[in-house]
Amino acid sequence: MNTLLWYWEITWDYIYEMLPCMALAAVGFFLLRPTRRRRLERLNLASGVWREGALLVFVLFCAGLAALTVFPSGVWGALMHGYPPAESWFGWHGYGMYLQVTILTELLEGSEWVRYMLLGNAVMFLPLGFFPALLWRQPRWWRSVLAAGGASLFIEIIQIFVGRSSDINDLILNTLGGLAGYGLYRLLARLVPKFTRKFQVEVPDGRDSGDSTAPGGAE
Repeated sequence: MNTLLWYWEITWDYIYEMLPCMALAAVGFFLLRPTRRRRLERLNLASGVWREGALLVFVLFCAGLAALTVFPSGVWGALMHGYPPAESWFGWHGYGMYLQVTILTELLEGSEWVRYMLLGNAVMFLPLGFFPALLWRQPRWWRSVLAAGGASLFIEIIQIFVGRSSDINDLILNTLGGLAGYGLYRLLARLVPKFTRKFQVEVPDGRDSGDSTAPGGAE
């Protein structure tokens, strides 16, 4: 019980760090919504309430992920607590690249903190595999892997220059998380195909434009 409580406290600290960027992303989402709607109308398409809600969640998540990964560690939490900017936050220096794969060793022999970080690196990228498959046409596993792996690679490169480190283990776990996200989508598409089709753009004849390979999907 104490371990679960500790996990929750750490997770909440990370969520707290995500909030400023998520708020900015929400403003941008609603400001750009009329433009997106007009573009869909020109294509004779529409994005329903379910899809818009899921798209908003995905945008907020991506903004929160950026807050945690492409900025100096702890910068947003410190700013929200009123601490002045530290010189080290913005210095273009990193702590190197770690290219040795140690996932299995850390999982078996690491501390609770190490295991939490291993799990977090996978779970954190699950939405990058799930939402693209849910929201866009013709979902494929390799697209989710590319989305998660590409985002992770970009983050690992950026972290070299913001006082952080780049780790091959993070890249592997992030990519696996994206693949797991696609697996979750496929499970939902198999179990509740009518529900997953609610998140696709609507085409003129009222059908969905989703995954034609899913049970009950568009032909």
